[in-house]
Amino acid sequence: MQGKILFVDDESNVLQGLRRMLRPLRKEWTAHFCTNAKEALELMAREPVDVVVSDMRMPGIDGAQFLLEVKKTYPDVIRIALSGYSEEDLALRAARSAHQYLAKPCEPEKLVATIQRVQSLRQLLAKGALRDLVSGMDTLPSLPSLYEEIMEELESEDPSIKRVGEIIGRDVGMTAKILQLVNSAFFGLTRHVSSPEQAVTLLGLNTIKALVLSSQIFSQFQEENFPPQFLDQLWTHSLNAALCAKTIAQESGAETHIVEDAFMAGMLHDVGKLILMHALPEKAAQALDRSETTEEPLWKSEEAIFGTSHAELGAYLLGVWGLPDNIVEATAFHHCPGRCPHREFSALTAVHTADVMDYALHGGPSYQGPNLVDQTYLSDLGVLGRLKEWKQVCHDVLHQE
Repeated sequence: MQGKILFVDDESNVLQGLRRMLRPLRKEWTAHFCTNAKEALELMAREPVDVVVSDMRMPGIDGAQFLLEVKKTYPDVIRIALSGYSEEDLALRAARSAHQYLAKPCEPEKLVATIQRVQSLRQLLAKGALRDLVSGMDTLPSLPSLYEEIMEELESEDPSIKRVGEIIGRDVGMTAKILQLVNSAFFGLTRHVSSPEQAVTLLGLNTIKALVLSSQIFSQFQEENFPPQFLDQLWTHSLNAALCAKTIAQESGAETHIVEDAFMAGMLHDVGKLILMHALPEKAAQALDRSETTEEPLWKSEEAIFGTSHAELGAYLLGVWGLPDNIVEATAFHHCPGRCPHREFSALTAVHTADVMDYALHGGPSYQGPNLVDQTYLSDLGVLGRLKEWKQVCHDVLHQE
C-alpha cells in the first residue's frame, strides 16, 4: 500500500528539489506539494496523508502553527519540521507540535531514510485508532515526585544543571522526551545522544528551563488511575533493567555505543505501559487484572484486549520521535526477540535478558518470571550458557546501587 506524503514550503525551488529527490520512491509514496499552510490544510481536508514535512518560516501561518493545527485535526499524521533556521523560539514551539526536526539543507539520504523509517513504523501498529493515540502524544507523564523535583530545581534561585540531568535520568517520560529533542535537529544538534545527562548539558540550562517551564514538555502522572505502588514498581523496574542491560552488554564485550544504547533501551523498554496507563487507563487495568487471573504475561493480555502490546506501542512512539534504531528495536522486541530479523548481540539482547533478570532477582509475579527468556534466540547467538553468569553480575550491580 502506497504511503502519502505532503511537503509544505514557500520556496518553489525547494519543492522542485524535493520532487526530484522523491522520484525514486514514487512506487512507495504519493507525494503532494504546497507553497503555504492554508493550501496544505485545504488539500488535507480533501486528501488523507500519512506524513507532513513542513518548512518552519513561511508567510502567514508559519510551520509551527501549521503543524499544531495538523496535530489537532489529524493526530495520526506524522509531523516533520524542515528548516534552515535554528532560532530557539521556533524550536521551542515545534517541540510540542513536530515529531522530528530536520535541518536544511537536508541530505537526500537522511530525508529518504526518515520517510522510509516512518513507513515501516506504521506497519508496526496495524490499528489506526492506536496510531492516532500514539502519534497525538507530545509528552509522556512523569512520576509525580520526580515532576515536583524538576520543577522545584528549575524554579530555584540557582538551579544546578547536574542536578537537573540526574532528575531527568531517573524518569522514563522525561528521558524519552529529552532524547527526542537532542536526537533530532530541534536545537541544531545532530549527534547521536543516548544519555539524558549529556542531553541536558548540550541543550544548556536556559533552554531546558524554557522547555519545561514555558513550553511544558513534561507532564505529571495522574495517580488516581493506578495505585502509587504500581507506578513506583514500574519506575524501579525500568531503572533496574537499564543497569542490568548495561552490565550485560559490558560483560559481553560490546562496543561503547551498544552499551550506551542498552542502558537507554532498558530505561525506556516499558514506555508503552505509560502510554496505555495514561491514555486508556481502564483497559490497561483490565489487561493487568487478566494477567493476574490467567497467569499469562502482561503483553499477551494486552494483545487480547488491544490487538497489540506495550512493546509495539512504545517502539512506535520512540521511532516516530526519532530515537536511535537500536533503542526502538530493543523496545519493540524485548519480549519476543526471536521476531527480530537480526541475529547478533545488540541492545535488544541485553534488554531482553535484563528485563527477565530483574523479575527473577526481585520475585516478580509468576507471569513475568524467568521462564520467559527466549532460549532459542539466545542459543542462536551462542550466549544461552551465560545466563547464570549474567544473573550474578546483575545481582551484584543492583546491590551496589
